[in-house]
Amino acid sequence: MAKKLITGVFSKDEITVLKKMFCNIGTKELAKKLNRKSKSVTARASKLGLKKTTKYLKKMGFIK
Repeated sequence: MAKKLITGVFSKDEITVLKKMFCNIGTKELAKKLNRKSKSVTARASKLGLKKTTKYLKKMGFIK
């Protein structure tokens, strides 16, 4: 049986993890670690002003 995804407000611990990891890890992978939907992780990261690093974007082939 799959775990139920967490909804609602992000805890302080979740925000700390988000700030540490968002820049260098895939959003889907991070969402899985936080047990949240990718869309909610993306929305919270945007609200916090977080962005992926250039190194990560190059690795993923989004920029050359």
